[in-house]
Amino acid sequence: MSSRTVIYPARMVHTMDPARPQAQAVAVRDGRIRAVGSLNELLEYSDCVVDERCLDKVIVPGFVEAHAHAGSGGMWDSALYVGYFDRTDPAGKLWPGCPDAAAILERLREAEANLAPGEPLKAWGLDNIYFPDTRILARDLDSVSTQRPVQITHANGHVSVVNSLALRRAGIDASTQVEGVEKFEDGTPTGELREFAALGLVQELFGPGLLELSESSLRNFAQDAVNHGVTTITDLGSMRPLSEQGRRDYADTVDEHFPVRLSVFQFGMGLGDGPLLEQAAQRLAQIRELGHDKLRFGHVKLILDGSIQGFTARLQEPGYFTVRENGIWNISPEEFEEAFSAFHRAGLLIHVHCNGDEASELFLNTLERVLTRYPRPDHRHTITHSQLTTQAQYRRAAALGACANIFANHLWFWGDQHAQRILGIDRASRMNAARSALRAGVEISLHCDAPVTELNPLQSMKHAVTRLTPSGRVLGEFERIEVYEALHAVTLGAAYMLKMDHEVGSLEAGKWADFAVLGDDPFEVEPERLGDIKVFGTLIGGVPQSSCQHQES
Repeated sequence: MSSRTVIYPARMVHTMDPARPQAQAVAVRDGRIRAVGSLNELLEYSDCVVDERCLDKVIVPGFVEAHAHAGSGGMWDSALYVGYFDRTDPAGKLWPGCPDAAAILERLREAEANLAPGEPLKAWGLDNIYFPDTRILARDLDSVSTQRPVQITHANGHVSVVNSLALRRAGIDASTQVEGVEKFEDGTPTGELREFAALGLVQELFGPGLLELSESSLRNFAQDAVNHGVTTITDLGSMRPLSEQGRRDYADTVDEHFPVRLSVFQFGMGLGDGPLLEQAAQRLAQIRELGHDKLRFGHVKLILDGSIQGFTARLQEPGYFTVRENGIWNISPEEFEEAFSAFHRAGLLIHVHCNGDEASELFLNTLERVLTRYPRPDHRHTITHSQLTTQAQYRRAAALGACANIFANHLWFWGDQHAQRILGIDRASRMNAARSALRAGVEISLHCDAPVTELNPLQSMKHAVTRLTPSGRVLGEFERIEVYEALHAVTLGAAYMLKMDHEVGSLEAGKWADFAVLGDDPFEVEPERLGDIKVFGTLIGGVPQSSCQHQES
């Protein structure tokens, strides 16, 4: 027997459904949208009740975040934040940014004084690119401690720096030949480790990684999502889904009462080759049936290159602005094609990390070869980050049916550095080219990649619409998109590339009643203020969820 219909009138409802783009109210029954329309229209439905909690608010579809990491919810407890920008944790606590290297080292010393003897000190959020005259390396961390291992992971997650004690204990010295172990001219390691092969050398010293999954991290992650209007989110790159215990680690917490829908992508590297890889692909296809409405398994993430601001992304000519060396492949082209082909043939959705345009080119070349051998309609394989994807590459992506999950947040957090030190103004003005992607006919979304940047789709919209940098520069005015296009990208666009657009992403009869409750209308505020719009909470499956920052919802 069906429950009663609950009608939520609002100041404005933006549905993202072109058939009925605006409404006065949403009617919900049994967790799904029964109808949208005027209040009078919806009152015609039988056995209904009006809930006025959103009466003076604006309702939009719940935001869909197609690139984030669930372990980010636990980083606030397991490591110290030392980033350049202010950040707010899932509990609503503001962490001031560190404006210079001295402030970072002082914060580290304060934390070090409170640790037990021998306990490693872990921090995150560093980016030396903000401090052109001071680069924090092992010798600087030695001033924090010479008695315990110290590690700061860069904001991009692809680089870290450790102190001299950590280098010695890991056996890293002038003779170490692992790619990514940075050295001075005399061969002495600097303490900086770039990309996964080098980072793995010190992994045992520091215990569980920063993105370690736990009940606490999952619940913090979910609260962070609610705080910012997100109702569907990804854990993009987990090693757990292939094992029964790993799936249970999610399922024990993500139950029917969990306040967000979670799509878990298996990290598709390091699973072996040949028959082992084929078995893994087939097993991932099978476990798609083991999830439920709040928890999805069976998608895959691969990583091609590294970080642009870390100079480890793979760029085509003319390369970087100030250095001649190119970046680092995290998987060889041959291994990538073998893995991509296996997962594609198993019917899986694949999202591939491509920051540089050389990585995008390899993705497209591989996709074309694999599709030629194994045609598959509606695959929706996605270039994630897609920061330097070119006009020609977007035209190819459209022809091949690929999507682009664009990291527009970079325009704010590293835009000035990209223009001045990393890429040069011409190439920086072309990065995160959302307008070009749309013009080519590519479905796009915008993402935060939490913890790399704060989980906040409204901020991502602002960055794609304004392309402003902290200095006030508009970095590539002709790549700006409209507010409607940005809102589509963080709702239906993201849902499409998760193959969930039939369930979420717009407010339509039959879809899940997932929506965000906002204090202002995104179409009425100045574009520069999009990120300042208050989120009062969400409804997921018709169940209200409160933002810890705005409890009156």
